[in-house]
This record gives sequence, structure tokens and C-alpha cells, in this order.
Amino acid sequence: MTCIESGLRVDCLEDSLVGVLSMPVEMISDLGIVIVVGGPQYRAGSHRQFVLLARRLANAGYPTLRFDVRGMGDSTGEFPGFEALEPDLLAATTALRLAVPGVRRLVLWGLCDAASSVLITACKARTWTGLVLLNPWVRHPETYARTQIKHYYAKRLIERDFWRKLLSGHVRIASSLREITAKLWRIARSYSGPSVAEASPVSDYRERMTIGAGSFGGPQLYILSGRDHVCAEFLAYAGSHPKWTGIWRRSDVQRIDFPDADHTFSSHEFRLQVEKATLSFLEKLPGRSSE
Repeated sequence: MTCIESGLRVDCLEDSLVGVLSMPVEMISDLGIVIVVGGPQYRAGSHRQFVLLARRLANAGYPTLRFDVRGMGDSTGEFPGFEALEPDLLAATTALRLAVPGVRRLVLWGLCDAASSVLITACKARTWTGLVLLNPWVRHPETYARTQIKHYYAKRLIERDFWRKLLSGHVRIASSLREITAKLWRIARSYSGPSVAEASPVSDYRERMTIGAGSFGGPQLYILSGRDHVCAEFLAYAGSHPKWTGIWRRSDVQRIDFPDADHTFSSHEFRLQVEKATLSFLEKLPGRSSE
């Protein structure tokens, strides 16, 4: 590691967020990156994913901040849910600018529900330059049930092991169908949010994500996994939403698919490819370079 790392306190409302700033030995531009942590994780990430990413970006010349949102890791307060992290994201971007005065442009990087939080906030973040979004979270009983049927149960029908058990009498069709129906019914009953018909831009976080993606004025990079039900559900939702058709057609929206990658790109090979894709995106961003 050739970058320099230090702790950074981020003031957010009445709470204190804990972050780690990875600084390059020499900045190559006025661009800084904020890594937003999603799910029940802290700033290191699964398999130290965010540590390694931050160091790779810093070693390439970009100051990078990764931090714990309220109620997670070493930060104070109560976790408000990923739909309500706007104060955390805006506080972190402000803290990075204050800590590194040379940073004038900002890129937000998020995985899973962190990507969702970034999109929800994007319509209000006029100073952000770009977004890197991996496998955004759009969990809803409608798309989840459809995804389960398409990407699990349908695949089972072409597996040799399934037909071997069926022909040997170890799989009972009627009971299997009852099991599937019961599982999908439990999914629907466990969801307490509004139905698709009742949903509004305020109540449905997926619609707020769509508004953010559509209204954000800078480049967006979507990095998507082929072996991930979260990603499959996102693509199912985006494929059924007319506004996403227009978003995908924008010249400043880029999509990279890794068909064999899992949700967190956990292998060494895929981690490096994500880092490479992120760096390529940063290098192509329009804006001022340092002199």
C-alpha cells in the first residue's frame, strides 16, 4: 500500500459517523470518491471489498472515503434504513471536500441497497459528478416472486438431477407445486409496503430511485452480476418500467454485465474487474484535471 490512510469524523445531524480516508501520494485530478456501504455491513465491506477498492483508487490518484452510516459500525445513532440515508451521504461528501480542499468533483460508489440510497439522493445532489452503481436493490413481492420463478424454479426444470429424482419417484409434482405456491404467498404476505397500484413517488422507494436516475445530470455506470437474484430483480423491475427504457438509452449511462459474478463480486478476478471498470469510468469523466 502506497496511499496514506487516516480516520475521518463526519458530522451528520446530531450523530458522528466514522470514516477512513485513503489519500494518494499525489492527486491526479480534482476528483474524489465516496464509497457508500450497504446492507448490515461496516466500512470494510464483505471480504474487505471496500478496503481494497479504496486503496486501489487512492493509489491511482483519487482521494477515497469509505464510512459507516448512522447506527452501523462505529458510527453513533440509529440506522434509519437505506431509504433515509440522504443526510449521511450529503454529510460524507461535505466532509471529503473539507478534508481535501483540492476535491471539486465527486463520484458516489455503492453496492446493493447503498446503490439504491445513492439513486434516491441523486436528484438532490447537484454537486455530484458521477455514479457507480452495482446490483441496486429493488426488493418487492411482485418482482421477487417473478425472479424466483424465472431464475430458480425454471432452471430446475433443465437440471439432470431434478429429472433423475422425478423419474425415480423422489420428486412429487403436486407437493412441489404446493411448496412453491406457499413460498410465494409467504413472500407477498411478509411485505408491508404499498402495492404497485397504490405506490407513489413518495411511498415507493423504487420510484424514487427511478426519479433519481432519470434526473441526475452526470454519467452513471451500472455494474451488474449474472449470478445474483438481487440484480435479476433490478433488471426485471427496470425492464417493466417505461422510464428506465429512456435511462438505458442515454449516452452518459453505461452498463457492464459480468454473467458469472455473484452479488458482491467476491472472487479475486471479479474484484479486479470491478476496480478496473471503476477506474476506466473515472478517467473518462468530463471536468478539470489538476495542473
